[in-house]
Amino acid sequence: MSAGEIAGLIAAVAFVLLVGVIAVPILKLGKTVDELTLTVRDLRQQHVAKTSVTVDETNELLASTNAQLQRVDAITSNAQTVTGNVAAMSSLLAATFGGPMVRTAAFTYGVRRALSRRRERKVRERR
Repeated sequence: MSAGEIAGLIAAVAFVLLVGVIAVPILKLGKTVDELTLTVRDLRQQHVAKTSVTVDETNELLASTNAQLQRVDAITSNAQTVTGNVAAMSSLLAATFGGPMVRTAAFTYGVRRALSRRRERKVRERR
């Protein structure tokens, strides 16, 4: 064996040892990647299950909200009808009693003014 063959044999053995040393962490890394893949798969399945539950709960909430909004709409329309009726009633009362009340108020004002002037004259006559 020549010196070049011995150097080649040493280099080949060193390369095999290097590959062996590097192969161990690569195998461990492969196992870690496999475990990570399983964990991600489990998380995804749990997420899908939770998402379907969340979607179902959201649908129930929306249905309940729609029912409540329909009730509020009915209440609002009834309140609007009552408001219209009250406005019509107050207009009717103002038209019915407004004229006579204004006349009565004007008459009582005139009577009070006449009586106060009469008192003032009596006071002046006494002086």
